[in-house]
Amino acid sequence: MCGVSTRKVKAITEELCGHAFSASSISAINKRLDESLKAFAERPLLEPFAYLILDARYEKVREAGVVMSQAVLVAVGIDWDGRRQILAVEMASRESRSAWKDFLIKLKGRGLRGVELVVSDDHAGLVAAIAEALPEAAWQRCYVHFLRNALDHLPRKHGDDCLQELRWLYDRRDLDEAKADLSAWLAKWSARYPRLTSWVEETIEQTLTFLRLPRQHHKHLKSTNMLERLNEEIRRRTYVVRIFPNAQSCLRLVRALAVETHENWMEANRYINMDDLREHKKLAMRQAA
Repeated sequence: MCGVSTRKVKAITEELCGHAFSASSISAINKRLDESLKAFAERPLLEPFAYLILDARYEKVREAGVVMSQAVLVAVGIDWDGRRQILAVEMASRESRSAWKDFLIKLKGRGLRGVELVVSDDHAGLVAAIAEALPEAAWQRCYVHFLRNALDHLPRKHGDDCLQELRWLYDRRDLDEAKADLSAWLAKWSARYPRLTSWVEETIEQTLTFLRLPRQHHKHLKSTNMLERLNEEIRRRTYVVRIFPNAQSCLRLVRALAVETHENWMEANRYINMDDLREHKKLAMRQAA
């Protein structure tokens, strides 16, 4: 049903159950599923979300007889109870500024508010959309993507520990420690890798925003890894389909997976303790007074 034609579903059910559902029955089931998924996608967001994690992946979709890659945009929020929620899953032809901006404005229209930090990669369209739609929020560039991007600034065979030592910066307790380690790292590697160290010096600040948060939240908010794991599950399921007959069938499958994951998250223990952020903000206010 999710991404599979009614003809194939009919054949599969006949093989497995000894009974073939008619095309009209399968279409009726799909219709009920679509109504349920639409209600999930359009539900009002009644509570504030302090943290917002954004990412996209691509799936192959057949449109007008042509197979093309289309973006699946995903947003996950962390509420003040410390629970993760999948807020939105939408299709877009590509990750343009306008596509991401429309996605975020739609979220705000459903009630998204109170976002203090957005975590994403540094896709230009996405970063621009965040700045326009959520100007009050700080932005954390995913450090995992950043370290992957660093490989573009190194010789193919570098064979030493420069990137591992750079990665250690993200385990520091606060910004002062990270900057001290960064200065030492730059001094050590600038002569050997001037292109890399120059790029890091110009851009690494974008990846250190998480250090403004309570230390207990660092490991969860310095990357999009939490959303990457959801994407891995989507990839595992969509691999079976390979090419979707249309964008709607792709969206149906991914949203169904999103609903399943969302419900599991809501039933699980809190992802993080938001009391840490409350106390962190109180301390910052006392220090500023």
